[in-house]
Amino acid sequence: MTGISVTAPDGVPEVRKGDDLAALLLDALASPLADGDIVVVTSKVVSKAEGQVREGNRDDALPGETTRVVARRGPTQIVRSRLGLTMAAAGIDASNVEAGYIVLLPLDPDASARALRATLRDRTGANVGVIITDTAGRAWRDGQTDIAIGAAGLEVLENFAGQVDAYGNDLVVTAPAVVDEIASAAEISQGKLGARPFAVLRGRADLVREPGDDGPGASALIRPEGSDFFGFGAREAVVRALKGAAEDQAPFGAPASVEELSAAVTEVTGTAPIPHGDGLQVVGADPAVIAALAFAHGWRSERAEINHGATSLLLPVTT
Repeated sequence: MTGISVTAPDGVPEVRKGDDLAALLLDALASPLADGDIVVVTSKVVSKAEGQVREGNRDDALPGETTRVVARRGPTQIVRSRLGLTMAAAGIDASNVEAGYIVLLPLDPDASARALRATLRDRTGANVGVIITDTAGRAWRDGQTDIAIGAAGLEVLENFAGQVDAYGNDLVVTAPAVVDEIASAAEISQGKLGARPFAVLRGRADLVREPGDDGPGASALIRPEGSDFFGFGAREAVVRALKGAAEDQAPFGAPASVEELSAAVTEVTGTAPIPHGDGLQVVGADPAVIAALAFAHGWRSERAEINHGATSLLLPVTT
């Protein structure tokens, strides 16, 4: 029989700039760390120790933490942050900090995890994994969960592709993000208001890498720009497609097939495109609409005067 245990020690004092997180953790633990343990630390205390606390509010700091806005609803902005994470307000937090101040995410959470792992190894001799966590919402679901934004010495994914289940079915894309699962398990023990920023999970030593091998880090879980199905919010996607700016192209993903583009044009305009070389010819439809459809599908549109009517030529972006 196997199982896991999660312990989140009490008694950790308020963390300030320059504090030694390894010392704070080891002082709080009731029992020593052991090989195969996984240490989980909230990003809040990592940021505080690294001096990522700023006077001001979220609106002041958000532009500097944002690479692009994904979606906006009233005052809430979902952005792709400088770390590549897609989060509300770039993960800037105004809770558990003095009034009038905010906490930014660590500059490099994977590097912070690597440094803490090395320090714990030096001081205890134990080969542990380290996860740095933050809280994030999920599309289509209420509530939030903790996720891993930094990791060291761990497998971040368990890849079951190519294996067979108990019924003989091939597993094709089954790859649990175990560092995110551990982050959520630890948060249950830590609690949001418990002043317990550390947790130790025991029972998954199989995920911990050998000393000196820090692995790919949590950043390996971030999908590259354009590979996610939801590069923009619903409203923002319409605006960006109509605007058609080159810098907005990547989040729409890889170019669609000619068949997919043709089906989209037919659905929107009621006019079936005509094959034209490597592309399509659309007669009689609003060129602005056709240009937006082309942009959203990774193609380009050119106006043409054929038979004195509104004609658009849809061409692959490489042509």
